[in-house]
Amino acid sequence: MSEVQNEISFEEMLEQSLKSIHRGEIVEGTVIDVNDNEVFVNIGYKSDGIIPKSEYSNYPEVELRDTVKPGDKIKVKVLRVNDGEGQVLLTYKRILAEQGLSKIEEYYKNKEHLTAKVSLVLAGGLVAIVDEVRIFIPASLVSDEYVDNLRDFLGKEITFVISEFNLRKGRIIGNRKQLLLADRQNKIKESMGKIEVGMVVTGNIKNVTDYGAFVNIDGVDGLIHISQMSWGRVKKPSDVVKVGEEVKVRIIGIDENKNKISLSMKFDEENPWNDAATKYAVGNVVEGVVARMTDFGAFIELEVGVDALLHVSQISKKHVEKPSDTLKIGEKVTAKVLDFNEESKKISLSIKALEEKEEEVKTEETEVSTEE
Repeated sequence: MSEVQNEISFEEMLEQSLKSIHRGEIVEGTVIDVNDNEVFVNIGYKSDGIIPKSEYSNYPEVELRDTVKPGDKIKVKVLRVNDGEGQVLLTYKRILAEQGLSKIEEYYKNKEHLTAKVSLVLAGGLVAIVDEVRIFIPASLVSDEYVDNLRDFLGKEITFVISEFNLRKGRIIGNRKQLLLADRQNKIKESMGKIEVGMVVTGNIKNVTDYGAFVNIDGVDGLIHISQMSWGRVKKPSDVVKVGEEVKVRIIGIDENKNKISLSMKFDEENPWNDAATKYAVGNVVEGVVARMTDFGAFIELEVGVDALLHVSQISKKHVEKPSDTLKIGEKVTAKVLDFNEESKKISLSIKALEEKEEEVKTEETEVSTEE
């Protein structure tokens, strides 16, 4: 037999010894080389197979050299028999993903909790990968509160459930908000069982509105109405508290049906009216500041939480048309207590009485001087 015939025969034998492969077929091979972007696999075909990094794993952070080594046995699926350069294009991740889909479907049916690292942040949400299956978590389902920057979740582990599994539409949706809401409700229920009216607790200011401030008390929202922020007058809640501030409050009401509690920053031992009967007894001379005025008189703040009325007729011995003709907001005044009503918390003052008293004293002094 000639050398040419031997060579032809050898090539035919080699060709016959190599198996044929088809697109979509799953084959087992041996890793023969690895670099940063590709895995080369001997699959017993006349050409070696190549697994691009993008077909090895959905995890963007995967490092091929750390994951697979020459000599490793690996099952792969044929994507193309000829990738245009005479090589076989393979995928590894799609085999794992097909197996992973079965698991994800079971998680969905059983409503099981999954924990995975956020691998991608998209404009509309997050992507977590479980068993090579990409699960999309829309921004609206990421949290039970507004999320300012989704990128804060990148690389972090989160726990969620599968709320939609539809392979026909290619939709596998994760829901973290559902778990957070359920957890919050459990904590609220637990917290509501521990509190009672009259308790003094601490919490953090969560939000400030025109009518009051909301406080987080162990997961329960409590409202401090503007009228309960101080024994004195409050123009606006933001003058008293700020978001994030820790405050001590007293529970004054509980609505178990709505999981709401009413709070107060007013404590009985700090009530300025406790000793007001002594300090502002009829006949006492007191000092205060003009807080506000009406046509019929001026309200004098004797101390925070205690106001008294200085009627227009009691401002001076002279005729006063309206309080603003004589007084100014913030002005300090000295007056005599004409009336004190603890039940209705009303005090009446008079500057006129002091002027009359002063005049009487001067008259008496003059008479004494004349007699001498």
